[in-house]
Amino acid sequence: MWVGVNNNKYADQAAVTWADQALRLGWAAIDGRRPDEAQRVAREVLSRHPQHAGAQHLLGLSLLIQQRPREAVGPLAEAARDTVDPLLETHYALALRDVGRKDEAIDWLKRAMSRKSVFAPAFHELGLIFCGMRRYDDAEAVLKQGIALAPGVAELSVELGGVYICRAEPANAKDEFARALALAPDHVRALHGCGTALLFEGEFERAAGQFRQVLARNPEHLRARLDLAHCLLELGCFEAGIAELRILVRSSPRHYGVALKILASSRRGRLWLRPSMAAAFLQIIDNVPYGTWLP
Repeated sequence: MWVGVNNNKYADQAAVTWADQALRLGWAAIDGRRPDEAQRVAREVLSRHPQHAGAQHLLGLSLLIQQRPREAVGPLAEAARDTVDPLLETHYALALRDVGRKDEAIDWLKRAMSRKSVFAPAFHELGLIFCGMRRYDDAEAVLKQGIALAPGVAELSVELGGVYICRAEPANAKDEFARALALAPDHVRALHGCGTALLFEGEFERAAGQFRQVLARNPEHLRARLDLAHCLLELGCFEAGIAELRILVRSSPRHYGVALKILASSRRGRLWLRPSMAAAFLQIIDNVPYGTWLP
Protein backbone atom coordinates (compact mmCIF):
# COMPACT_ATOMS: atom_id res chain seq x y z
CA MET A 1 0.00 0.00 0.00
CA TRP A 2 1.41 3.37 -1.05
CA VAL A 3 1.43 6.02 1.63
CA GLY A 4 1.11 9.72 0.98
CA VAL A 5 4.72 10.57 1.70
CA ASN A 6 5.93 8.14 -0.94
CA ASN A 7 3.51 9.54 -3.51
CA ASN A 8 4.86 13.01 -2.79
CA LYS A 9 8.40 11.72 -3.10
CA TYR A 10 7.82 10.36 -6.58
CA ALA A 11 5.95 13.49 -7.62
CA ASP A 12 8.93 15.58 -6.47
CA GLN A 13 11.32 13.38 -8.45
CA ALA A 14 9.17 13.77 -11.55
CA ALA A 15 9.17 17.54 -11.13
CA VAL A 16 12.94 17.62 -10.77
CA THR A 17 13.34 15.45 -13.85
CA TRP A 18 11.07 17.79 -15.83
CA ALA A 19 13.03 20.86 -14.66
CA ASP A 20 16.36 19.29 -15.60
CA GLN A 21 15.10 18.35 -19.04
CA ALA A 22 13.69 21.83 -19.58
CA LEU A 23 16.96 23.45 -18.56
CA ARG A 24 18.89 21.24 -20.95
CA LEU A 25 16.70 22.65 -23.72
CA GLY A 26 17.32 26.14 -22.38
CA TRP A 27 21.11 25.75 -22.45
CA ALA A 28 20.85 24.31 -25.96
CA ALA A 29 19.00 27.50 -26.93
CA ILE A 30 21.91 29.54 -25.50
CA ASP A 31 24.35 27.46 -27.57
CA GLY A 32 22.13 28.05 -30.58
CA ARG A 33 22.12 31.83 -30.02
CA ARG A 34 18.45 31.93 -29.09
CA PRO A 35 18.56 33.74 -25.74
CA ASP A 36 14.89 34.75 -25.93
CA GLU A 37 13.92 31.08 -26.03
CA ALA A 38 16.28 30.31 -23.14
CA GLN A 39 14.68 33.14 -21.16
CA ARG A 40 11.22 31.66 -21.73
CA VAL A 41 12.36 28.22 -20.56
CA ALA A 42 14.02 29.64 -17.45
CA ARG A 43 10.93 31.62 -16.47
CA GLU A 44 8.74 28.55 -16.94
CA VAL A 45 10.96 26.50 -14.61
CA LEU A 46 11.04 29.32 -12.05
CA SER A 47 7.26 29.56 -12.11
CA ARG A 48 7.20 26.04 -10.61
CA HIS A 49 10.51 26.13 -8.70
CA PRO A 50 11.17 29.78 -7.68
CA GLN A 51 14.49 29.02 -5.97
CA HIS A 52 15.96 26.82 -8.71
CA ALA A 53 19.58 28.04 -9.00
CA GLY A 54 20.08 26.53 -12.44
CA ALA A 55 17.02 28.33 -13.80
CA GLN A 56 18.14 31.59 -12.21
CA HIS A 57 21.53 31.20 -13.84
CA LEU A 58 19.97 30.49 -17.22
CA LEU A 59 17.60 33.45 -16.89
CA GLY A 60 20.37 35.84 -15.88
CA LEU A 61 22.65 34.73 -18.70
CA SER A 62 19.89 34.95 -21.31
CA LEU A 63 19.17 38.53 -20.21
CA LEU A 64 22.87 39.39 -20.20
CA ILE A 65 23.27 38.11 -23.77
CA GLN A 66 20.31 40.30 -24.77
CA GLN A 67 22.21 43.31 -23.33
CA ARG A 68 19.83 43.67 -20.39
CA PRO A 69 22.37 43.57 -17.54
CA ARG A 70 20.23 45.45 -15.01
CA GLU A 71 17.62 42.71 -15.26
CA ALA A 72 20.30 40.01 -15.25
CA VAL A 73 21.96 41.04 -11.98
CA GLY A 74 19.08 39.88 -9.75
CA PRO A 75 18.72 36.27 -10.87
CA LEU A 76 22.49 35.83 -11.21
CA ALA A 77 22.99 37.16 -7.68
CA GLU A 78 20.47 34.64 -6.36
CA ALA A 79 22.06 31.79 -8.30
CA ALA A 80 25.57 32.75 -7.16
CA ARG A 81 24.68 33.06 -3.48
CA ASP A 82 26.20 29.74 -2.40
CA THR A 83 27.94 28.68 -5.59
CA VAL A 84 31.42 27.31 -6.15
CA ASP A 85 30.91 27.27 -9.92
CA PRO A 86 33.44 29.58 -11.65
CA LEU A 87 31.26 29.79 -14.77
CA LEU A 88 28.36 31.21 -12.77
CA GLU A 89 30.68 33.51 -10.83
CA THR A 90 32.08 34.84 -14.11
CA HIS A 91 28.65 35.44 -15.59
CA TYR A 92 27.60 37.33 -12.46
CA ALA A 93 30.81 39.39 -12.64
CA LEU A 94 30.06 40.35 -16.25
CA ALA A 95 26.58 41.54 -15.26
CA LEU A 96 28.08 43.61 -12.44
CA ARG A 97 30.64 45.06 -14.83
CA ASP A 98 27.96 46.03 -17.32
CA VAL A 99 25.98 47.97 -14.70
CA GLY A 100 29.07 49.88 -13.58
CA ARG A 101 29.86 47.88 -10.42
CA LYS A 102 33.43 47.12 -11.50
CA ASP A 103 34.94 46.67 -8.04
CA GLU A 104 32.42 43.95 -7.24
CA ALA A 105 32.97 42.39 -10.66
CA ILE A 106 36.70 42.24 -9.98
CA ASP A 107 36.08 40.52 -6.63
CA TRP A 108 33.84 37.88 -8.22
CA LEU A 109 36.32 37.21 -11.01
CA LYS A 110 39.11 36.76 -8.48
CA ARG A 111 36.83 34.33 -6.67
CA ALA A 112 36.31 32.38 -9.91
CA MET A 113 40.07 32.41 -10.54
CA SER A 114 40.72 30.89 -7.11
CA ARG A 115 38.81 27.67 -7.82
CA LYS A 116 40.78 24.45 -7.97
CA SER A 117 39.51 23.78 -11.47
CA VAL A 118 41.18 26.39 -13.70
CA PHE A 119 38.61 28.51 -15.54
CA ALA A 120 40.47 30.51 -18.19
CA PRO A 121 37.58 32.88 -19.08
CA ALA A 122 37.77 34.40 -15.58
CA PHE A 123 41.41 35.41 -16.17
CA HIS A 124 40.49 36.67 -19.63
CA GLU A 125 37.61 38.82 -18.44
CA LEU A 126 39.54 40.30 -15.51
CA GLY A 127 42.39 41.15 -17.86
CA LEU A 128 39.92 42.95 -20.11
CA ILE A 129 38.49 44.92 -17.20
CA PHE A 130 41.93 46.00 -16.01
CA CYS A 131 42.94 46.93 -19.56
CA GLY A 132 39.77 49.00 -19.98
CA MET A 133 40.67 50.80 -16.75
CA ARG A 134 44.21 51.38 -18.09
CA ARG A 135 45.59 49.27 -15.27
CA TYR A 136 47.97 47.64 -17.72
CA ASP A 137 50.36 46.19 -15.13
CA ASP A 138 47.46 44.44 -13.37
CA ALA A 139 46.10 43.19 -16.70
CA GLU A 140 49.52 41.82 -17.64
CA ALA A 141 49.88 40.01 -14.30
CA VAL A 142 46.41 38.41 -14.48
CA LEU A 143 46.80 37.28 -18.09
CA LYS A 144 50.28 35.87 -17.47
CA GLN A 145 48.89 33.94 -14.51
CA GLY A 146 46.14 32.59 -16.75
CA ILE A 147 48.61 31.58 -19.45
CA ALA A 148 50.75 29.75 -16.88
CA LEU A 149 47.71 27.78 -15.67
CA ALA A 150 46.02 27.32 -19.07
CA PRO A 151 48.78 27.53 -21.71
CA GLY A 152 46.54 26.12 -24.43
CA VAL A 153 44.05 29.00 -24.44
CA ALA A 154 44.89 31.33 -27.33
CA GLU A 155 42.58 34.13 -26.18
CA LEU A 156 44.74 34.83 -23.14
CA SER A 157 47.78 35.49 -25.32
CA VAL A 158 45.72 37.62 -27.70
CA GLU A 159 44.58 39.85 -24.85
CA LEU A 160 48.08 40.06 -23.41
CA GLY A 161 49.31 41.11 -26.84
CA GLY A 162 46.65 43.81 -26.78
CA VAL A 163 47.94 45.03 -23.41
CA TYR A 164 51.41 45.37 -24.89
CA ILE A 165 50.00 47.29 -27.86
CA CYS A 166 48.34 49.69 -25.41
CA ARG A 167 51.70 50.14 -23.69
CA ALA A 168 53.46 50.69 -27.04
CA GLU A 169 55.59 47.55 -26.65
CA PRO A 170 55.29 46.00 -30.14
CA ALA A 171 58.09 43.46 -29.68
CA ASN A 172 56.36 41.90 -26.66
CA ALA A 173 53.03 42.12 -28.47
CA LYS A 174 54.40 40.17 -31.44
CA ASP A 175 55.61 37.40 -29.13
CA GLU A 176 52.15 36.99 -27.62
CA PHE A 177 50.31 37.11 -30.94
CA ALA A 178 52.78 34.54 -32.31
CA ARG A 179 52.03 32.31 -29.31
CA ALA A 180 48.31 32.62 -30.02
CA LEU A 181 48.79 31.83 -33.71
CA ALA A 182 50.80 28.74 -32.85
CA LEU A 183 47.72 27.52 -30.98
CA ALA A 184 45.13 28.82 -33.47
CA PRO A 185 46.66 29.64 -36.89
CA ASP A 186 43.47 31.21 -38.24
CA HIS A 187 42.79 33.41 -35.22
CA VAL A 188 41.70 36.68 -36.84
CA ARG A 189 42.36 38.92 -33.84
CA ALA A 190 45.85 37.46 -33.41
CA LEU A 191 46.62 38.02 -37.10
CA HIS A 192 45.36 41.60 -36.88
CA GLY A 193 47.25 42.20 -33.64
CA CYS A 194 50.49 40.98 -35.21
CA GLY A 195 49.91 43.37 -38.11
CA THR A 196 49.26 46.21 -35.68
CA ALA A 197 52.54 45.52 -33.87
CA LEU A 198 54.41 45.54 -37.20
CA LEU A 199 52.67 48.81 -38.07
CA PHE A 200 53.96 50.28 -34.80
CA GLU A 201 57.48 49.37 -35.93
CA GLY A 202 57.06 50.87 -39.39
CA GLU A 203 57.20 47.44 -41.06
CA PHE A 204 54.52 48.40 -43.57
CA GLU A 205 55.06 45.59 -46.08
CA ARG A 206 54.97 42.83 -43.49
CA ALA A 207 52.04 44.47 -41.73
CA ALA A 208 50.14 44.64 -45.03
CA GLY A 209 50.65 40.89 -45.40
CA GLN A 210 49.05 40.29 -42.00
CA PHE A 211 46.09 42.52 -42.79
CA ARG A 212 45.56 40.71 -46.10
CA GLN A 213 45.40 37.44 -44.18
CA VAL A 214 42.75 38.92 -41.90
CA LEU A 215 40.67 40.08 -44.85
CA ALA A 216 41.02 36.70 -46.56
CA ARG A 217 39.33 35.17 -43.53
CA ASN A 218 36.91 38.02 -42.85
CA PRO A 219 36.34 40.47 -45.74
CA GLU A 220 34.09 42.57 -43.47
CA HIS A 221 36.91 43.37 -41.01
CA LEU A 222 36.83 47.16 -41.39
CA ARG A 223 39.80 47.92 -39.13
CA ALA A 224 42.02 45.55 -41.09
CA ARG A 225 41.00 47.16 -44.38
CA LEU A 226 41.72 50.62 -43.00
CA ASP A 227 45.12 49.46 -41.72
CA LEU A 228 45.90 47.79 -45.04
CA ALA A 229 45.11 51.04 -46.85
CA HIS A 230 47.42 52.90 -44.45
CA CYS A 231 50.26 50.47 -45.20
CA LEU A 232 49.76 50.66 -48.96
CA LEU A 233 49.77 54.46 -48.92
CA GLU A 234 52.97 54.53 -46.87
CA LEU A 235 54.56 52.04 -49.28
CA GLY A 236 53.75 54.38 -52.17
CA CYS A 237 51.04 52.09 -53.60
CA PHE A 238 48.69 55.04 -53.92
CA GLU A 239 46.02 53.59 -56.22
CA ALA A 240 45.86 50.32 -54.29
CA GLY A 241 45.51 52.23 -51.01
CA ILE A 242 42.76 54.44 -52.45
CA ALA A 243 40.95 51.33 -53.72
CA GLU A 244 40.91 49.85 -50.20
CA LEU A 245 39.61 53.09 -48.72
CA ARG A 246 36.84 53.24 -51.31
CA ILE A 247 35.79 49.67 -50.47
CA LEU A 248 35.75 50.65 -46.81
CA VAL A 249 33.59 53.74 -47.32
CA ARG A 250 31.17 51.92 -49.61
CA SER A 251 30.58 49.26 -46.97
CA SER A 252 30.57 51.67 -44.02
CA PRO A 253 29.95 55.34 -44.91
CA ARG A 254 30.37 56.38 -41.28
CA HIS A 255 34.09 55.64 -41.65
CA TYR A 256 34.48 58.36 -44.27
CA GLY A 257 36.09 60.79 -41.82
CA VAL A 258 38.64 58.22 -40.64
CA ALA A 259 39.46 57.26 -44.25
CA LEU A 260 39.96 60.90 -45.14
CA LYS A 261 42.35 61.38 -42.22
CA ILE A 262 44.37 58.33 -43.28
CA LEU A 263 44.59 59.62 -46.83
CA ALA A 264 45.43 63.22 -45.91
CA SER A 265 48.13 62.16 -43.43
CA SER A 266 49.77 59.59 -45.70
CA ARG A 267 53.19 60.12 -47.24
CA ARG A 268 51.73 61.50 -50.45
CA GLY A 269 48.80 63.17 -48.73
CA ARG A 270 51.11 65.26 -46.58
CA LEU A 271 52.26 67.03 -49.75
CA TRP A 272 48.75 68.31 -50.47
CA LEU A 273 47.98 71.84 -49.39
CA ARG A 274 44.23 71.39 -49.04
CA PRO A 275 42.40 68.43 -47.43
CA SER A 276 39.66 68.97 -50.01
CA MET A 277 42.04 67.62 -52.66
CA ALA A 278 42.33 64.37 -50.69
CA ALA A 279 38.56 64.30 -50.22
CA ALA A 280 38.07 64.42 -53.97
CA PHE A 281 39.50 60.92 -54.26
CA LEU A 282 36.86 59.54 -51.91
CA GLN A 283 33.82 61.64 -52.75
CA ILE A 284 33.30 59.84 -56.06
CA ILE A 285 31.53 57.15 -54.07
CA ASP A 286 27.78 57.13 -54.49
CA ASN A 287 25.40 57.61 -51.59
CA VAL A 288 27.84 58.96 -49.01
CA PRO A 289 25.79 61.40 -46.91
CA TYR A 290 27.47 64.74 -46.29
CA GLY A 291 27.16 64.33 -42.53
CA THR A 292 29.43 61.28 -42.60
CA TRP A 293 32.25 63.24 -44.24
CA LEU A 294 33.14 65.07 -41.07
CA PRO A 295 36.15 63.63 -39.23
